Amino acid sequence: MLYLEYKHIMTKASISYARSLRDLIALPGMVVAPGAYDGIGARLIAQAGFPAVYMTGAGTAMARGFPDFGLLTQTEMADNAGVMARSVSVPVIADADTGYGNELNITRTVREYEARGVAAIHIEDQVSPKRCGHLEGKEVVSRVEFVSKIRAAVEARHSNEFLIIARTDARAVLGLDEAIDRANAAIDVGADIAFVEATQTREEAELVPRRVLGACLLNIVGGGRTPVFDLSIAESMGYKLLIVPGLLLSAAIEAGDAALAALNSTRTVPPVASSVGETFQRFGADDWDELRRRFNAGARAIEAAAPAVGVQPSVR
Repeated sequence: MLYLEYKHIMTKASISYARSLRDLIALPGMVVAPGAYDGIGARLIAQAGFPAVYMTGAGTAMARGFPDFGLLTQTEMADNAGVMARSVSVPVIADADTGYGNELNITRTVREYEARGVAAIHIEDQVSPKRCGHLEGKEVVSRVEFVSKIRAAVEARHSNEFLIIARTDARAVLGLDEAIDRANAAIDVGADIAFVEATQTREEAELVPRRVLGACLLNIVGGGRTPVFDLSIAESMGYKLLIVPGLLLSAAIEAGDAALAALNSTRTVPPVASSVGETFQRFGADDWDELRRRFNAGARAIEAAAPAVGVQPSVR
């Protein structure tokens, strides 16, 4: 079969991550997946105790110097998702934009993300090139075309543990009723989760889990269209998965601006909270040093507690 060239790339670990996401969704309550755009952010999210990581398409584009206008290729997006998936031991949910073409392209898109160990992707019904779901000027394809693409995505996956999330942006273009009808049509052809993007009132956000006949995802975007910011309220509405794509992106931009302004004004490098060695430990240094010791490969292991200058004393 056509998927055999990808089949050998799927590891037991990647399948187990996908399975754990399906299991999490099946449990009572709501899974919260903050957004990241690289391995650093993915590690921070996992180390903070969140059960899943979301790869933001907007952040992935911005990390490459572009706005979220559908300018990245399938390969760029899938490769970034793979970096994030290999960086953590929790499931990674990834943006796959419009699927990058017709049903043939979507078939390859699913297999590329799945082969990289990603647990779930969402595919949307915007016309390509798409744009951020919280901007004006969106266009969507027909319902028939959208459902056909979702069906192709469902059939393309190697494992049923890989989740297909059907995202519709029709609310902004055709109204909430059409968006919900599209979500239900996608669930009917096998989508695991429905994602009605950019509901515009709290009442609309409440209606989606009531009227969609399947698990629902809510996207919370600071400065966006959906006026729901309390996670407990979102959970009480019945959402099973919540993503916060811009959380770390906004934090990085704001902290970066502040740090650069301080450096420019004070001409002094501020102290940091951790030594270089301690920072590397957060990214797997201990595991690599164990390999170094086993094979006597290169320099000795790092010592996180070794003397370091410019480290802010911890407060006891």
